[in-house]
Amino acid sequence: MTTTFKKRQKEMKRQDKARAKAERRMQKKTAEPGAPEIENDGIAWEEGVGTPDGLPAPVFFETEPTPQE
Repeated sequence: MTTTFKKRQKEMKRQDKARAKAERRMQKKTAEPGAPEIENDGIAWEEGVGTPDGLPAPVFFETEPTPQE
């Protein structure tokens, strides 16, 4: 019996998904108990990221709110 290309692709995708799931489980097991999980949200929080044109990113400072009457 010959296997179609679609069936092979489907099986490979299923195996990759299972492998990724097993990897996530192992990472979860090895993490310290009680430690919050760190998620990659795509934001460069601590990296020195500039603007696309290579200039440093502008720095914005919070100002004191003016008292309203």
